[in-house]
Amino acid sequence: MTRVNVMRPWLGDEEVTAVAEAIRSGWVAQGPRVAAFERAFEAAMQAPYAVATSSCTTALHLALAVGGVGAGDDVVVPSFSFIATANAAVYVGARPVFADVDPATGNVTRDTVEAALTPSTRAVVVVDQGGVPVDLDPIRELCDAKGIVVVEDAACGAGSTYKGRPVGATAPISAWSFHPRKIITTGEGGMITTGREEWATRARRLREHAMSVSAADRHASVLAPAEEYGEVGFNYRMTDLQGAMGLVQLGRLPEIVARRRALADVYAKQLADIPGLRPVTDPAWGTGNFQSYWVEVEPEYPLSREALLAHLADAGISARRGIMAAHRQAPYQELTPTSGLPITDRLTDHTLILPLFHELTESDQERVIAALRGPV
Repeated sequence: MTRVNVMRPWLGDEEVTAVAEAIRSGWVAQGPRVAAFERAFEAAMQAPYAVATSSCTTALHLALAVGGVGAGDDVVVPSFSFIATANAAVYVGARPVFADVDPATGNVTRDTVEAALTPSTRAVVVVDQGGVPVDLDPIRELCDAKGIVVVEDAACGAGSTYKGRPVGATAPISAWSFHPRKIITTGEGGMITTGREEWATRARRLREHAMSVSAADRHASVLAPAEEYGEVGFNYRMTDLQGAMGLVQLGRLPEIVARRRALADVYAKQLADIPGLRPVTDPAWGTGNFQSYWVEVEPEYPLSREALLAHLADAGISARRGIMAAHRQAPYQELTPTSGLPITDRLTDHTLILPLFHELTESDQERVIAALRGPV
């Protein structure tokens, strides 16, 4: 019995050729292909500025840094997210403050953010969890009036839309991921998008040790100018190998999203009559890319979430537990709010992620659906 994977990136000969050409060029560090990828990403995401980084985590770190967040500040974040969302606040010396999420979308809302605000809140990080677009405008209305920076963690969001535009397009600053688990990949890698030129300029410096002259400009010069270092920076650069791959992957994005939405539609129709399984759906304000197709296992279903995972594994199907809860992990347990995070706990304990990727076959998807029907 062949295994059905939960996820697999869609890669082809075009990516191989692009990376090989970068190698043959002799320019494999950050250079012209990264710059081209940034320009293409700006256009695709309707963002004035894009800054490539080594990962989404480093993009989040830089986003908070250029947004002025530092020691003594609080940053409101969802616990219902990969732990990097909370870690980024710690990297700048701030304290993560956990907000609960909406049970239908898994995203923070204006109400859950407002409940988590403190007198020291300097920033709020909102997440497009699993590719479901966050309802950004009400959160910005709340935070902009208070001078609080809103950072959109769009790690899972490439190809999702909010009110007819790409997610992240209307956020002050957004961070993106190109990890293989995401919609498009460069192996590892990330991106910042922003409408503020000064933030983009500083992020470009900080990703290269805060050098006054970029490495690409120095290497392109016969007589390289002397560089200066005005502050402590980081080595958060993307390579041209990754940039070359990213350009090909970005060109595939519309086709990838269309395929994933078609597969998600099959799941939605086939699972609609199974009691106790609640699948994720598009919210009223946008469309998701179904980076993760997650299902909540409710009490009506004959098996618990853990028993269902085991049942699927016995059928050769690799599903995954739903999104983690950062407040349950050792570094953050003491930061659990006194009121608790009931929706986060519920979703973390009762959701699972089903196989969904570009090359998922009809027969393999039918195997997954048959296995889900089996216990009913």
